[in-house]
Amino acid sequence: MYSIARSGKKKPRTLSPAAAIEPATAAKPVYEDVDVAIVMESTYPFLKGGVSAVVHDIVTHNPDLSYGIIHITWDSDAPLTDLYGMPSNVRWVRTVFLSMDEHRQDFQGVASRDLGMTAPEREALSHRFFDALYALSEHGDVEGLWELIDEGMNERTRQYPLWALLGSREFMQTLQDRMPQLNLSLANSFWTLRNFFSLAYAVLGETMPRASVYHAHTTGYASLLGAAAARDHNTSFLLTEHNLYVRDTVNTLLDRNMALSITAEDYRTFDVTAEQRAWMAWWTEMGRFCYPSARLITYLYPSAITEAARLGADMDKSVVVPNGMVIAEFDEKFRARQDALAKMEAEGPDYVWHLVYIARVVPIKGLLDLLSSMEILRDRGYPNLHLDVLGPTEHVPEYYEACLAKIDALGLNDHVTIHGTVHVRDMLDQFDLLVLPSYNEGQPIVILEAMAAGIPTVGSDVGGVAQQISDNLTTADGRVIGPCGETVTPGNVQQMADGIQAVIGNLANYASYAANARTRVQELFQMHEVMSSYNQIYRALGDLPVIGEAAPVRGEELAPVDL
Repeated sequence: MYSIARSGKKKPRTLSPAAAIEPATAAKPVYEDVDVAIVMESTYPFLKGGVSAVVHDIVTHNPDLSYGIIHITWDSDAPLTDLYGMPSNVRWVRTVFLSMDEHRQDFQGVASRDLGMTAPEREALSHRFFDALYALSEHGDVEGLWELIDEGMNERTRQYPLWALLGSREFMQTLQDRMPQLNLSLANSFWTLRNFFSLAYAVLGETMPRASVYHAHTTGYASLLGAAAARDHNTSFLLTEHNLYVRDTVNTLLDRNMALSITAEDYRTFDVTAEQRAWMAWWTEMGRFCYPSARLITYLYPSAITEAARLGADMDKSVVVPNGMVIAEFDEKFRARQDALAKMEAEGPDYVWHLVYIARVVPIKGLLDLLSSMEILRDRGYPNLHLDVLGPTEHVPEYYEACLAKIDALGLNDHVTIHGTVHVRDMLDQFDLLVLPSYNEGQPIVILEAMAAGIPTVGSDVGGVAQQISDNLTTADGRVIGPCGETVTPGNVQQMADGIQAVIGNLANYASYAANARTRVQELFQMHEVMSSYNQIYRALGDLPVIGEAAPVRGEELAPVDL
């Protein structure tokens, strides 16, 4: 009810040799075994975005491996058009729907009698269920729940439909006895647990195609599916956290600042409603349940590892594999930006600085804040500023309208141009400074693109942004590369104005930031090094043949450089 994932059935999509997604047929399709099955929620290949771009890079830059895509989304009304054009090494795309409406007959068409148990046996099973939940929440012990999944959820091994237990008198009585802390009425307890059971059934109730490695790109439902499929086929589960799913989902639920951290204990102590507490526990404990199954967990930036550890992740099997760029693709833009430096020097105070915001026009990206910072800079005597806004405007129409109203109210119509959706890379050479006032980010691809073009950035200190632009970074041979921009507190419009002024107010500083931006990508974020790391990981975890003389993978070697 609070996330895209609430409950559902799976309808397969397959790929023809031409990589077109074909509609499902009545006959159950046969899926080819693959080296890697990539598992995601509402992203690739049906929606564009940062995670989708990274996954497409992984698939296209590792043509020696075969892939399947498991796409988890809400229901059959969600976008299901391939936006990328699947390469030939993607053998199939399978869609998993979470809405109860998509599997109503399978999920709701059972009753407690279908368990085939006596009343005492149903009572004993109910206690086993709650024993397993407490073993996870109190001790991090996952085995009891996995046993129940094998017995009552896994299509290949189930002996009874575990979800039918929910409709029994014995289960509801045991619920009242064992979980009084839910503080929900019996009716609300039933409907809340019904949601949870339906979600579990949607993710766990049907056998997935076999892969040597299941690579989930988030915790939550993708991680649950990947962990279960790897266990079912006795293969490996790899988890990549682009952002921290539990933190972001809980903050969204509670309407909190997205930059605030979350720990595994917060659902016990926060002052929230009983229903909110139940959903917080669901997402938090789902993460704690899946983390132990991962043979390796990769993060985009170092501080994410320590934050994830507070949610239950194992730091000993966590490594950094950042995003990467093909820097040669930006050579022309970089040369244009070098030419712009000479123009800045020649025109001096008459030069018009072109700032660019590249993101969706939605609250979490902070454009309203940036407009206030533009007003501050104008009032400080910086009239020669122009902000170009690149990105979709239709996702939250009321927010877009608020931005237009604020531009008009502040008299910024001559200083702000909103372009909507454009091909960003074609325009990068037109801009002097990227500004990113977000409240939540992982390791933004747009910053790496700007860096590759030699464009400094002023961005909110969220996620891995500081690692990208303001932290000193050390190369493999010990050289230190300085910052390529400034970081500011999210939502602090005064700091954002100060940061912009610090970059554009001194041409020597600006030139240094611009040079460092390009160098940081050259030395630390090269696509071929990142993709080599993924290739080594897949081959090591999947026991796949090693190509050439690649060194064995050890945790400390997985990041291309020491970040």
